[in-house]
Amino acid sequence: MTISPANNMDVKRRNRVNTLRCILKSDRVSQMELTQKLALSWPTILQNVKELTELGLVREDGVYASTGGRKAKAYAPVRDARVAVGVDLTADHVGVVLTDLGGNLLKQATGALRFSMEEIYFKYLGGLLQRFVEASGAADRILGVGIALPGIVDGERGVLRESHALELRNVPLSRFTRQIPWPCRCLGAAHAAGLAEFRGVDGDMVYLSLDDTVGGAILRDGSLCLGDHLRAGEFGHMTLVPGGRRCWCGKAGCLNAYCSAKVLSDHAGGSLSAFFEELRSGDAGKREIWREYLEHLAAAVNNLHVAFDCGVIAGGRVGACLEEFGELLRALLAERNPFEQDASYLKWSRRPQEAAAVGAALTQVEAFLEGL
Repeated sequence: MTISPANNMDVKRRNRVNTLRCILKSDRVSQMELTQKLALSWPTILQNVKELTELGLVREDGVYASTGGRKAKAYAPVRDARVAVGVDLTADHVGVVLTDLGGNLLKQATGALRFSMEEIYFKYLGGLLQRFVEASGAADRILGVGIALPGIVDGERGVLRESHALELRNVPLSRFTRQIPWPCRCLGAAHAAGLAEFRGVDGDMVYLSLDDTVGGAILRDGSLCLGDHLRAGEFGHMTLVPGGRRCWCGKAGCLNAYCSAKVLSDHAGGSLSAFFEELRSGDAGKREIWREYLEHLAAAVNNLHVAFDCGVIAGGRVGACLEEFGELLRALLAERNPFEQDASYLKWSRRPQEAAAVGAALTQVEAFLEGL
């Protein structure tokens, strides 16, 4: 079969991108290691490393100890050669992060800011991001800005279809981005958080976000699954208790009504941190509420595990507390597991506080890598 020039260029580009991805995962690597990991020829790796070095994305990092022949050169990624900004925009606060090409968090800031569709809000947001970038000293390396919005985002049509948290429907994404002087990409907050949690994961994984609403994301064969209507991961609307508590969507028995963060914070004056402080102090009432919460959460997590047959990551504001308070959850999951007495498939969030903002920034990183 004859490979056309266009196809040949695509192969070369893909090999170059994969070489950079491999180097980004390593602190130090030799060309021989790259040929073995990527199953590419030595001349191909040599050319890719040369081009990536000229682009300033890779640098020589000394040599390895001799094994009898010529010492092999070591190469290291220049992860901060390009950086991206991520924004987590909610009803009452804004979180901003700066990440490098490896998805590492370089800088972050968060603050209370009540959402409004007034133009003054968006001007303030644009100014906030400019000040954040200027303070980072990385203005000349910015790839762009990723914005995580709480709701269903249709990137292809450029519309925020629906946001319960912001009380919006069918709003052009340009309303959120026009005061920002860099290229912007928008996506749903739960999907953005999933991207951050899935970084470095191959295969399948489910992310469950436990915030004031319950959401999530699904990784299938290494790619984010969006669903036919961009609703994949809307776990908060799975029916957990038929005829049970009323969800904000108007239906009865949704997971939202049993496992959102509000289920806990409503018992502590609206403060989730206060709830866990009282739980930590041994408050008997809070222990009972927590146990009931975990019993419902165990049913939901077990359902996800049985449905998808893969690991489940628990994140969001409640997920951030599970490493300290979640051992009972593991015990409940082991009891429910129909195949073996095991709950090791449940993983704690690696980025409990800034996952959505980091995931939003990663959309710019991925666009850059794929465009090399």
